[in-house]
Amino acid sequence: MASSDAQRQALIDSLRQRYADALQREDAEAKQALFKEAVYLDIQPDLFTQESSQ
Repeated sequence: MASSDAQRQALIDSLRQRYADALQREDAEAKQALFKEAVYLDIQPDLFTQESSQ
């Protein structure tokens, strides 16, 4: 199970990085594509759209 947790976290990290890049470019189409990908992967958008509050 740890392997699948690590894989899921890697997917979230990838989405987070690509979302940040899309925000910087102000690329609405890329952001929409990332949301669609997240839905497909069953990942909640707030897991990659919000910065960690630590």
